[in-house]
Amino acid sequence: MRLVLFLLTTFSLISQAQNMYPQDYFGDPLEVPLILSGTFAELRSNHFHSGLDIKTQQREGLRVLASAEGFVSRIKISHYGYGKALYITHPNGYTTVYAHLQKFAPEIEAYIKKRQYEAESYEIELFPTANELKLNKSEHIAYSGNTGGSGGPHLHFEIRNKEEHPLNPMLFGINIADTTKPTIKSIYAYALNDSSSVNNSTEKQKIRLIPLASGDYNTENIEAYGVIGIGVETNDRQNLAANSNGVYQIQSFLNGNQNFEINFQSFSFNETRNINQLIDYEHYTSTKHRIQKLFNHNNTLSLYNSEFYNGNLVIKDSTNSIYKIRVVDFENNDAWVTINIKGNKTSTKKAEEKTPYYIYANQSTDLKSGNVAVHFYPNTFYEDFYMDFNVQNDTLTLHDDIMPTKNNFNINFNVSHFNDEDKDKLFVSRLVGRNKNYPLYTSTKREGDTLIASTKYLGSYTLTADTVKPSITPKNFRDEQWISNYRFLKVTIDDSGSGISNYRATINGKWILMEYDYKTKTLTFDFNDHISTETKNNFKLIVTDNVGNSSTFESVFYRKK
Repeated sequence: MRLVLFLLTTFSLISQAQNMYPQDYFGDPLEVPLILSGTFAELRSNHFHSGLDIKTQQREGLRVLASAEGFVSRIKISHYGYGKALYITHPNGYTTVYAHLQKFAPEIEAYIKKRQYEAESYEIELFPTANELKLNKSEHIAYSGNTGGSGGPHLHFEIRNKEEHPLNPMLFGINIADTTKPTIKSIYAYALNDSSSVNNSTEKQKIRLIPLASGDYNTENIEAYGVIGIGVETNDRQNLAANSNGVYQIQSFLNGNQNFEINFQSFSFNETRNINQLIDYEHYTSTKHRIQKLFNHNNTLSLYNSEFYNGNLVIKDSTNSIYKIRVVDFENNDAWVTINIKGNKTSTKKAEEKTPYYIYANQSTDLKSGNVAVHFYPNTFYEDFYMDFNVQNDTLTLHDDIMPTKNNFNINFNVSHFNDEDKDKLFVSRLVGRNKNYPLYTSTKREGDTLIASTKYLGSYTLTADTVKPSITPKNFRDEQWISNYRFLKVTIDDSGSGISNYRATINGKWILMEYDYKTKTLTFDFNDHISTETKNNFKLIVTDNVGNSSTFESVFYRKK
């Protein structure tokens, strides 16, 4: 009875929370039915998803509409991340965000291009005043696309409050059909201290799920003792999409008393990396599956219910307990998991692998060996642990990538033993891949004889030389060609070493705007920019990689005036 009353109260509170937000103020940002490929606060790599990913029928070029009246308050164009993004501030104090756009509506496009040409930069960030680009509700603002870090055509849509915290857009009455319960993929149990055990083991245990006809689940019975925690891998699907999306709420109960709750309603960007402490990070790095821990260990996420955030289960010997998990989607469809736990004390002790290097999470730490020094700032990590640290020649082993970080740390390589010519071509790389033999460029700067890399990943690092210039290949034209009927000039650029750093293109000595799509390695110039006004045109492109290797491509083309 206690559990039933609690759930009725919880449902009432959720309904009240949703009604705190205007329900008819924001309209749909597209003219097609809203079908999602991603939900709010969905678990992503190193971050929570900050909006809704709306399907655009597997194509680009759909009209994007202002969700409410307001003014364009920010425009950001970048090669990565959100790609082409537009921010609209509304009279009620909220801001909507539209990202991965193909291009903007004509007035906004002209506003941006003028400033890109003034700055001679494709990447740009602008903050128009309230009187420059005013908009009415449902006014055409852009076309949907696939720019930036998008994995396919879609519209990324956000609603933010005055503090720039993203909120679940569904709280504002944006409806997505969903009558399906969330799916439980797997359940795991953890022994959380030296004297705890699950099924006579101190190691993480996968618990066999038993699906029921109702859509709920039981599990096999488990034996445990001491302080333990439970983790769940779960997702949700809406009616019109096959995508595995995030859920809205997870609760847990021990013997009818609630002991944990997380709600995916809002978060701040400065806490989004705490996702790596919410999930079993070691499990994710080895399997790419995300187990959400239903217990809190040194995590300050605001998504936790402050009344029920601990989640630890204290299991005594010779007791019988019933543990329940409730996973809920936004439409209040819920799936339950029931786990019977028998208390059984064992003599098993958790073994801890010790090394000479112990990291105190709240302190700064400096490690040094040979030509390598590593500096960890205070609170780089969530917990204390023994660090595996070893240097062999120019290769650093810095633990395995199994411990999540809150902040970046620095790796310094002394390169005084290299000659001056070679120093200029070196960078710090992280060794990735199954055999850790592929060097991945890590942001590196040089100060004298020291290369300094800033990173957020543990793992193996080494010095890598890049002596090869970037490649430049014309994609849709050849030298001395007439291209009067062409709308676009396209070039493929690539660098297999440290990667592309920057590029500069001109026609007859005038800078031209070339859009860079790193996914297709393509630079594109639009002749509608009207930079090319001569019959004979000299095209020049300079591309530079991250260690300063530079390539120059020149070609002549002809166009009718």
